[in-house]
Amino acid sequence: MLTLEDLGVLRSVEEYDDRVVVTITPTYSGCPAMATMRDDLVHRLADAGFEAEVRVSLSPAWSSDWITPAGRESLARHGISPPGAAPTGPVGLSLLPTRRVLGCPRCGSSEVELTSEFGPTACKAMYRCTACLEPFEHVKEI
Repeated sequence: MLTLEDLGVLRSVEEYDDRVVVTITPTYSGCPAMATMRDDLVHRLADAGFEAEVRVSLSPAWSSDWITPAGRESLARHGISPPGAAPTGPVGLSLLPTRRVLGCPRCGSSEVELTSEFGPTACKAMYRCTACLEPFEHVKEI
């Protein structure tokens, strides 16, 4: 559905003869998918005949702006609302839900409502389209 490159977590790939060093950045510190991403990279590279080392880099911090246009299209095609532009400059502290401008990935309507700021993973929020009534996940802007 989505490559690590399209998600923007693949930071670098360095090849040394039959050894590859890959650096990835989590979407969030403590992202539970990091172990799976690392294991998948090691297995795929081993299947291709490479010894793999996967490094995790927390700096610079991942930004939803790193998701490629192809990645955004794939998210929408699979019913997940892609993030808008990440905020720039100072961000005020608010305990209210984040106001986002987004559309339903199924019908395209902008008539959506937040049902939970907390989705199945820390990087997603849950919404419901009031036009087609379908629930959907939205990748949060970071």
